[in-house]
Amino acid sequence: LRTARANLERVRQDLERYENLARQDAIARQRVDYARADFATAQAQVAAAQAGISGASTNLRYSIITAPMSGRIGIAQVKIGSQVTPGQTLINTISNDNPIAVDFVVPADEIPRFTRLQQQKATDSTFTVQFADGNVYPFTGKIATLDRAIDPQTGTLTVRISFPNPDRRLIPGMTTVLRVRNADIGQQLVIPNKAITEQMGEYYTYVIQGDSVVQNRIALGSKVADKVVVREGLKAGDKIVVEGTQKLRQGAKVVLGSSQAAAAGPAGR
Repeated sequence: LRTARANLERVRQDLERYENLARQDAIARQRVDYARADFATAQAQVAAAQAGISGASTNLRYSIITAPMSGRIGIAQVKIGSQVTPGQTLINTISNDNPIAVDFVVPADEIPRFTRLQQQKATDSTFTVQFADGNVYPFTGKIATLDRAIDPQTGTLTVRISFPNPDRRLIPGMTTVLRVRNADIGQQLVIPNKAITEQMGEYYTYVIQGDSVVQNRIALGSKVADKVVVREGLKAGDKIVVEGTQKLRQGAKVVLGSSQAAAAGPAGR
């Protein structure tokens, strides 16, 4: 570009001299025409040089990849000199890992609980992470979002928990144990899940009184393996029917047996 501009300045000065001489009839008209043509050519050369610089600048910008966000970059997937194709070749991946999200799924019957936790701004101790070696991550999490719909194949809903990650101890793709603080803490009354019957969205058990049964409505809590916490409707020591509940009705006569009845008892902490 500098060369083209210097050449333009030279032919411009020549043109001015030739035009001054032409006004004095001291030079042939053809020589002035040549000078004007040389000036136009020099102008075109400057414009071409400027276009070349613009194209080179554009190509340079294309050769520099700017990160769209702050985060941590991984190991490059290509080597120097490798051929890449725009929109097809993966060069590298950037992760924004502070804060970091932990995803897990919950069954449909647990969705109301997590919806309440989200609306109630669950306390800091509700969600914690445990590593494979048994150590517990020092920072606690909170619900970031619940997925928009239940997975029709699994019947589960994805819940996303956000954790601060200042020391980068949580790595994208890592598998951990997410611990959710149980809503039923302390000593609780538990009964076998199969002792529960459902009617119109309400839950019942058959309590044995003498040689007959009484249908009691109960309020359920958390599930513990094949048992469930009973928050209301039973007290420790009540005898309930475990087997054959579908055949019973209010006031039905029963005969006690080792597999027919169980005593409601407290669970551990």
